[in-house]
Amino acid sequence: MANKEGLTLTGLLKEAAEKFPGRRALLVPGKLDLTHAQLHDLVESAAAAIAAAGVRPGDVVALTFPNTVEYVIMFLAVIRARAVAAPLNSAYTAEEFEFYLSDSESTLLLTNAEGNAAAEAAASKLGIPRATAALADAAGPVRLSLPARSDPEAALFGNEPSDVALFLHTSGTTSRPKGVPLTQLNLAASVSNIRSVYRLSESDATVVVLPLFHVHGLVAALLSSLAAGGAAALPVAGRFSASAFWGEMRAAGATWYTAVPTVHQILLDRHAARPEPEGAYPRLRFVRSCSASLAPAVLARLEAALGAPVLEAYAMTEAAHLMTSNPLPEDGAHKAGSVGRAVGQELAVLDEEGNPRPPHAPGEVCVRGPNVTGGYKNNPAANREAFRHGWFHTGDVGFLDDDGYLRLVGRIKELINRGGEKISPIEVDAVLLAHPNIAQAVAFGVPDDKYGEEINCAVIPREGAEIGAEEVVSYCRKNLAAFKVPKKVYITDSLPKTATGKIQRRLLAEHFLAPAKAITAGA
Repeated sequence: MANKEGLTLTGLLKEAAEKFPGRRALLVPGKLDLTHAQLHDLVESAAAAIAAAGVRPGDVVALTFPNTVEYVIMFLAVIRARAVAAPLNSAYTAEEFEFYLSDSESTLLLTNAEGNAAAEAAASKLGIPRATAALADAAGPVRLSLPARSDPEAALFGNEPSDVALFLHTSGTTSRPKGVPLTQLNLAASVSNIRSVYRLSESDATVVVLPLFHVHGLVAALLSSLAAGGAAALPVAGRFSASAFWGEMRAAGATWYTAVPTVHQILLDRHAARPEPEGAYPRLRFVRSCSASLAPAVLARLEAALGAPVLEAYAMTEAAHLMTSNPLPEDGAHKAGSVGRAVGQELAVLDEEGNPRPPHAPGEVCVRGPNVTGGYKNNPAANREAFRHGWFHTGDVGFLDDDGYLRLVGRIKELINRGGEKISPIEVDAVLLAHPNIAQAVAFGVPDDKYGEEINCAVIPREGAEIGAEEVVSYCRKNLAAFKVPKKVYITDSLPKTATGKIQRRLLAEHFLAPAKAITAGA
């Protein structure tokens, strides 16, 4: 049984609780502090209550909460009871909730005590029952608004590696969101890979700055920390706050954090404008960046500001998060502009026939391993496209260097085809972000009568700085081949992003093409 539990996420968490019972596991600075033993007991109690209330193995339970302790306990309790947790963004509209609840085939909606009107309206329309969960006091237990139908003491069962534990949707940055079921084994493998590459231990702690309805924050920050016997802090406000971040990091005794590039940039901007007092920045082992490309110039500025190595990684929901990462300095070089080497799985760059490409030759990035989903839910067309030649096809174009480090060129559907010349928007982004007066930037393709597609870009100036379209174009001309220089520049104060801060490149043409918004640069 011990071996089987080692192949499940719940088994890894139980092992951590047994090995490090008195160590801090979960905290909200200044409000709540739980040890691994306390968290384990709260989860076991909530799981028994869920099962006693009639939630059966395989039932899908939708959870829509802020980043709170109640959410963490209930998420872990649902999967402990062999049900499937389907976390949802609490900011969705009723129509969006209706889609996600229906597509996941949820049988129960679980919220905090305050509830969620949009989610409840959607659940009511679909005939899905709703329940609430709230901590009885600062240390629990969790009170569920679910009547028991059986003896809670007899309600728990052993978890199996094949149990579907988590149901998420792809971010939908290039297509309609697809449902991704992830098993206990998928999650255990991914968590183990993350622990291994970053050498996470009981001495580590982090602040969860990303939403826990997304695989990055959930798996990389929270679950990997708990499985390592370390600690995860939840922001007091329930979400990332740049003004509170470093105080919360100090309170948690944080040794690392992981975030999307947008969050790193916000912290950099604040550091430049309002730096913390001397000694206020904690000593970090490393900083991790994932979920979108981090420009080398931004990486260098972040390392200089924080005095820690910044390790860029590459991940997808379908791989239960991590696929590749730059290593810690003691384990090898970390290369700016690269997303590192494969971690705990096989990776290949293939041509359209499924043949491996030589080093430095671009092709589609493909992976396979125990962390990778077995397939999308109720989507045979997507499965035929994604699972070919014995590999999962990511839809990303990239190439391997001589050391096996992966460099991404871009999403296949986002590459810009200008008169037959394929342009990587990531390459253009990196040049734009190297300009000292640009805080955020993104390149994108737009329809063009002459070339089929033309390249445009949108930039957000750094706080207090001024920059015009002509300066942007002039800078690009010095650093890019002529055909890669954006032909139109939009100076803006916002960009369309997902709930996790990832820029939605596919929406930019639609967002900016209205002539009244355009600032046309000289050709």
